[in-house]
Amino acid sequence: MGKVVGFIGLGVMGQHMARHLAQKFPGLLINDIDKSRAAALIAAGSKVEAVSSPAELAQRADIVFLSLPTTAIVRDVVSGALVSSLKKGSIVVDTSTTEVTAVKTLAAELEGKGIEFIDAPVSGGEKGAADGTLAFMIGGKQNVFESVKDYCAAMGASVVHLGPIGSGQIAKAVNQMIVGTAFAVIAESFSLGVKNGLDTKALYEAIRGGWAGSKVLDVAAADMLSREFKPGGTVDIHWKDLGIALSLSRDTDVPVPVTALVQEIFKAARAKGDGKKSQTAVVRLWETLLNQEI
Repeated sequence: MGKVVGFIGLGVMGQHMARHLAQKFPGLLINDIDKSRAAALIAAGSKVEAVSSPAELAQRADIVFLSLPTTAIVRDVVSGALVSSLKKGSIVVDTSTTEVTAVKTLAAELEGKGIEFIDAPVSGGEKGAADGTLAFMIGGKQNVFESVKDYCAAMGASVVHLGPIGSGQIAKAVNQMIVGTAFAVIAESFSLGVKNGLDTKALYEAIRGGWAGSKVLDVAAADMLSREFKPGGTVDIHWKDLGIALSLSRDTDVPVPVTALVQEIFKAARAKGDGKKSQTAVVRLWETLLNQEI
């Protein structure tokens, strides 16, 4: 008999991840605080079953995936519904971006109940989730990783085991440091170029094939040209993720001055009212300063 799999959290990323998971593993149990999200997946033809609560899902599932927006919500779901409802031998796979210390605490709490835990944050944004090409960064026991690898592969193009519990979240912190810094310096540099007479599209075409070329540059250029700033990941979320990296740096006494500055840029974008927009919206800070659209 196959494993029963559940998925909690059908937001920007989770709705796509659950859809891909259900394509390969039909009968996926799903739950979200917003009932319309589950209804939308069902209406679109996904082979899923909506359940009324995380507790009901936990009672029925052998493997539970989480895709939740904050550490506090992950903690509430795991320490509340899951730890009291999951069967011994079950596995929790947290694909959220969660604080490393919280991950280790939750893993220990579940282990005391005979339940395994994997931290498996992802990178690739909404497009990667929609296309099923996410990169999974995984921490946990090797044998537990082997048990969930195929499920992760149904949602992503890359599934890498990095080491013990917390390793995935450490890798995600590194990822977010690099990505956030790239978004900030693209905003700054394009502002300089446009202020000095360059056309945004021409500048992008000129540099995209050189060393400055990257997925982040492609996303940033598309947003600056379209002016949509439609979130896959938001300013708010990236500010939160950089805070996780800074917390880890304090705990391990690693200097990260560039990341600290970049988080302040994202904080300023939030203060400007752009928290719900895509990370590229940090460019609007320079547009305000220069009184010029980039």
